[in-house]
Amino acid sequence: MNLEDTAPAKQISRRRWWIHLILIGGYFAAAIPFALSQTPRRPALLSSPRGLLIVCAIQIALFSIVFGLGWLASRASAEELLLKWRPKWWVIPLGISYSIAIRLIVALVLFVIVAILIGTGLLARESVPAFAADSRTAAERIVDISAMQHNRTYFWLTVTIASFVVAGLREELWRSGTLAALRALWPNLFEGQDGQIAGLALIAIVFEFPHLRLGLLAAAMAAVLGFLLGIIMVVHQSIWPAVIAHGMFDATSFAFLPIALEHLQHT
Repeated sequence: MNLEDTAPAKQISRRRWWIHLILIGGYFAAAIPFALSQTPRRPALLSSPRGLLIVCAIQIALFSIVFGLGWLASRASAEELLLKWRPKWWVIPLGISYSIAIRLIVALVLFVIVAILIGTGLLARESVPAFAADSRTAAERIVDISAMQHNRTYFWLTVTIASFVVAGLREELWRSGTLAALRALWPNLFEGQDGQIAGLALIAIVFEFPHLRLGLLAAAMAAVLGFLLGIIMVVHQSIWPAVIAHGMFDATSFAFLPIALEHLQHT
């Protein structure tokens, strides 16, 4: 077999990876125009258990279809998508530990941002409470805080299905799927650990824009969180520690949200 016989197969493979990238990589990018043009009038997870389940089901179904079509195009392996269960039984304790570490890092980054803004005069000290209120605004655009406080079913659905499946599993699959396409299409740039981390930085920037509807601060924190979760994924060559870390981060954030916001109201 000569080189001319093998060239078309390589070209088809590359086209299929482009389809994979457009479908899977573009899943969250497609929400950017909506995020930039509209401010949500009600929580993304609605205000009732039934509404929350419907939203979660729609999100899971849409992503499953897009991810499935992307995979059918590329036929990416479990290794390429980082789907192997690593590092075995350490996955869950590592994920919990990483979620704690990420929370500390995000808090530190937030503190540094506020300190820089105050130091440069871009944020007055008396404006800090209003700046902190942006966190409440972002939270209210995701969940119904009153329902979290008074409806136990809504609360538990939020800290389980919404946190671990819709956020944790779906977003880490998206991240690994997008990274797999970058590695296949531009191996010289995105292979190896350093290259993969560079790819994750680009992915984190894309992930930031759909979150602008939650506010600039929330979008920046989403980018930081996504980048840190991506690093976990690359270090272990597996999505699962990152899925557990992501789910735990969101679940604990939602669980303590009503308590924290009630405390802020009193202080």
